[in-house]
Amino acid sequence: MHKRVGLWLDRNKAVVVSIADNIEARRIITSDMEHYVLYSTVVPGDGAPENVRDRRFWNHLDEYYDMIVAHIRDAMEIQIFGPEVAKYELQKHLEDEGLAGHIVSLEEEGVLTYHEIAAKVQKRFPTRSRFDLSGLNAYPPTGGE
Repeated sequence: MHKRVGLWLDRNKAVVVSIADNIEARRIITSDMEHYVLYSTVVPGDGAPENVRDRRFWNHLDEYYDMIVAHIRDAMEIQIFGPEVAKYELQKHLEDEGLAGHIVSLEEEGVLTYHEIAAKVQKRFPTRSRFDLSGLNAYPPTGGE
């Protein structure tokens, strides 16, 4: 099985499109980052210094990237695109896991619909149509002829 993966991501959500054996699968992975604010102000008496909140933010973000890596680990080719720094942070995680050699594309891309994301991945990793008979013998042998 030759699995190829394309994904669009930011720090809130990753849309993963996997293609294996000419079958496409889509998955959405969320980070729930709306509950974490990196540069929040320190409120007197809240007992949480800024560096503690920052560490919690980065730890949560690491867990998000670990979820993505777990889903794409077995891919032979990985296409990464998105609007923010998240793609570079994921690239670093893949390097740490020894998977950087599987990255075939790292691109800046704005916000896309799910359909546009899938179309971009399909363009990068075209699949053979189930109606394509070019690889088949159109006239199989009929016996002793």
